[in-house]
Amino acid sequence: MPTPQLPDELLANVARRATARLARADRPFIAERILGVAGHRIRDPRLKADVLGEAAEAQLARGVTPRHLIPAYAAELACADLHLKAGRKKEAAAAFSKAVQLAFHRVPHVDRLVSPLSDDPARFTAPLRASTVARAVAAPRGRALPAAEPPKDRPLRLLLVTRGNANFLRLITERYADHPAVELRTLDLASDPDLSPLAKGLGRMVGLPLGAQAGYQAQVEAALRPHLDWADTIFVEWCTTAAAFVTLVDPGTTRIVVRLHKFETFTYWPHIMDFSRVDDVVFIAEHMRDMTTSAVPRLLKDKAPRLHFLHNALDLRHFSRPKQDDARFTVGLVGIGQIAKDPLWALEVIRLLRRQDPRYRLLMVGQGFSPETSPAAAAYHTSLERNLAELEASGAVRRVGPTKDVPGILTEVGVILSSSVREGCHVGLMEGAASGAVPVVRDWPFVAGRRHSARTLFPGDWIVTTPQQAAERILSVTASEEVRSAAGLAASEYALREWDWMNVQGTYDRLLLGDDGDINSPVDNALGKADLQ
Repeated sequence: MPTPQLPDELLANVARRATARLARADRPFIAERILGVAGHRIRDPRLKADVLGEAAEAQLARGVTPRHLIPAYAAELACADLHLKAGRKKEAAAAFSKAVQLAFHRVPHVDRLVSPLSDDPARFTAPLRASTVARAVAAPRGRALPAAEPPKDRPLRLLLVTRGNANFLRLITERYADHPAVELRTLDLASDPDLSPLAKGLGRMVGLPLGAQAGYQAQVEAALRPHLDWADTIFVEWCTTAAAFVTLVDPGTTRIVVRLHKFETFTYWPHIMDFSRVDDVVFIAEHMRDMTTSAVPRLLKDKAPRLHFLHNALDLRHFSRPKQDDARFTVGLVGIGQIAKDPLWALEVIRLLRRQDPRYRLLMVGQGFSPETSPAAAAYHTSLERNLAELEASGAVRRVGPTKDVPGILTEVGVILSSSVREGCHVGLMEGAASGAVPVVRDWPFVAGRRHSARTLFPGDWIVTTPQQAAERILSVTASEEVRSAAGLAASEYALREWDWMNVQGTYDRLLLGDDGDINSPVDNALGKADLQ
């Protein structure tokens, strides 16, 4: 028997009461079900979006991933589509911006140990592919001319672009600053007085392809054109604000290369970019390439950028130093500034080890994360500090803050641990391996069991799935100093061979400078889109 349609106002009141209940309930299942049913039956698009959005924001404010996050941001996208259909371009841009800011809020993707995007990238981003506005924002606007081949009669003019974060550019910058075949310039959009005020504002960047920002279009064109006219190739670090900004204008014959690390995949930036103006996208890990192309499948379409996998630029040789005498029993965790590092998992490992031998201890290196970023971060921080208070008092854990002498600190470490739920490549782990510490790597849950994961990035015997397995591996490889030293030497040799800049820099040369004129094969085993589908 059909259920009668209740008035939207009544359904909205029911839904809002359920939302109020969510804020007080430890077990919100019934309230969520009521909210879902009422929200689904509201017919007015604006009211539906408001009700579901308010409920989602209430949950996010508690540090909880909303059960109805996808319907909530989809409802806001529906409003954006209606605005665009009626010719209200500014309103469409505003509603779209609100939708993606809700969808990619940091609580579901950054401040928790699971993410709905990593669980099912295609499902989570499906509303974006169904939205008229989303498709219009990212629609290929193309370029009037193809990117030119590298010049043969003069050095390549290479422009490195970032916006405030050049952490992984130092070695690349140094190499091409001194390269006889390159004329190098760098551009930080955050500090450039002309570009800084333009290279911000999601609403403007979204409104421009919708035709709502003609004045902004002219400003961006005038500010970027001198850089585009000078450069043969622009290498944009991070697939976020800078990459989206650069692709707002036709690059002319300048080749555009964008490097994506990990963070960007969990943001809205790849979803608003015009990839038809990007020639090459560089991933630092195969599993991040897989996840990103699942979330943004137009990267696999015809006329999409070439996709490459190149290791990060890491200077690992100076990490190889003699270990201190008691390093055998010290487990190192380098980099603890994000919840994704999951240091609580590492604490469970050290507890298990100390039940067997109280000489084992954990050395935590780096700046901790701020509990102020969100309620989810605050909850994890509280639990971590409570556990650390006990373990530090017993000598099981020692914390070292940020240090410029990571190689020196690693001389104390005999085993290097990756306890993370997700990583791009985990630089701290790679540096530890280069130092001769024996690696123990959690099978990162965000990508575990997939075609590419920690198991395809690292040797299989480095990988564990549980704290118990981690403890067992550590006990095995530290059975004696001779055993530990031999395993550490093998790890160091592997790290230097696979990831040190001296061995990786040639792949960047082939990407940026070309190899016998072939810029389409920057790695020995070039990646084809067919291989990813």
